[in-house]
Amino acid sequence: MPVFRIGEVAELVGVSPDTVRRWVDAGRLPADRDEQGRRLVDGADLAAFMREGADDDPARAFSSARNRFHGLVTAITRDGVMAQVEMQAGVHRVVSLLSREAVDEMGLEVGSLAVAVVKSTNVVVETGAGQGVRHA
Repeated sequence: MPVFRIGEVAELVGVSPDTVRRWVDAGRLPADRDEQGRRLVDGADLAAFMREGADDDPARAFSSARNRFHGLVTAITRDGVMAQVEMQAGVHRVVSLLSREAVDEMGLEVGSLAVAVVKSTNVVVETGAGQGVRHA
């Protein structure tokens, strides 16, 4: 069973380690201690905790797309008809090609807050091993 240290949980969830410690102290996220006294979170408990947060997304009420990345627009490249919008959503870079008209109508510019909504029939899932996530 994978277990995660507080810092790893923080990185996965996109918050500070202090926030994760507060969640553990408040009983929102279960954690045990190892022989050195470090807090460890069971992978299944973390998955359940993260699913609960996803259920709070108000967009679920009006969209069938479940992959939503809130982020900051970092670059926009326009030509006569199309535009490429780059966003940073936490550690994830998201790039979208859309019409220049849509970008202009939404008023997107570098520094704008935006949500990348992904609806796909093909999603590749890779293991987290080798990505800085420790499995014990």
